[in-house]
Amino acid sequence: MSSARSGFRFTLFDESSLTPFDKLYEIFQEVIAYTNGDVDEAFEWIETLDKEYQITTPEYTLEDFRQELIDKGLIEQEPPELPENEVTPQESGDQNTGDVSRSKHKMTAKLERVLRKRALNQIFGKIKPLGAGGHRAQKSGPGAEANGQFRTYSFGDDLSQISMTESIKNAQVNHGVDQFEMNDQDLVVHDTEHFAQMSTVLMIDISHSMILYGEDRITPAKKVAMALAELIKTRYPKDQLDILVFGNDAWSISLKELPYLEVGPYHTNTVAGLNLALDLLRKKKQTNKQIFMITDGKPSCLTLSDGTYYKNPNGLDPHIVGRCCDMARLARKLHIPITTFMIAQDPYLIQFIQEFTQANQGKAFYTGLDDLGSMIFEDYENNRSKRMR
Repeated sequence: MSSARSGFRFTLFDESSLTPFDKLYEIFQEVIAYTNGDVDEAFEWIETLDKEYQITTPEYTLEDFRQELIDKGLIEQEPPELPENEVTPQESGDQNTGDVSRSKHKMTAKLERVLRKRALNQIFGKIKPLGAGGHRAQKSGPGAEANGQFRTYSFGDDLSQISMTESIKNAQVNHGVDQFEMNDQDLVVHDTEHFAQMSTVLMIDISHSMILYGEDRITPAKKVAMALAELIKTRYPKDQLDILVFGNDAWSISLKELPYLEVGPYHTNTVAGLNLALDLLRKKKQTNKQIFMITDGKPSCLTLSDGTYYKNPNGLDPHIVGRCCDMARLARKLHIPITTFMIAQDPYLIQFIQEFTQANQGKAFYTGLDDLGSMIFEDYENNRSKRMR
């Protein structure tokens, strides 16, 4: 089914082993990404699909599916919004709960986690957790963590790492229990390793061009961000991920806000996004830092000193481009690589990204929507491999 509202296409599949709930749940998870987390709008879309493809049956209706989502703790019902001066059924003494359709539904934290894991599996595949900081980088982490092993104490070892239990046991074995004695040869310390840690800022372009000409580019970008967050959480739990969006301005968003992210009537203030990204990374204690930027258009806006905007949507403005490259050079001076994922193939955009990437000595990918996730995953891993050398 094609949708004029978003320009995407559904294809049906036959899975006889799936329960009615599973079939609808798979569609629901896909649709809700396009409705920016609006549960009731997602149900409207599924209802439209159901009318055309007869997904539900008399034995299992859309209302049954809605109730099962509530029972499983995936969505919850919000109280209906009553007009001013209208009394509630409790106030009127009426035991009837009223029209349920007037109540809205919202996602729970459980469903938000499900969507992140689903995005991870869709984009990155199933990845086994490796434990804290299980990657190599240019510099080791700022601290050490016990690896579960013991070794003999050496001069200069951190005294806080001494295992008193193992050391006393050694002293008893070496000197007997009748007259307790302990020397430095008896001391045992927890063996530790320095784990490299990464701090990453993910920049997402939410300018109007992300939905221009009926092509939805923001939904795949959101999926990538959710997948990347879940990747870091499961594979590199000691790493840190900050997410920011940029249009006319730039601001940080929480992981919880990602499914609800919408494009606005904005220009593309890339400099504001880079400014905020560098400010966030300056505060991080991690030695290794990087920026991922997902965008589909050229920079077209700057914030002036008086708080107003300088905008030029026509072509590549030399002043705006120059400021972007200045930010790229600053990031390079701070040893922060920028990897740009440009969802466009226009020659003049490629020209800008080449100049920008050269200024930062970072990386750039020119990609379509289908390859966006795999390229981000590949570079997230390769950045660590590069830092080994």
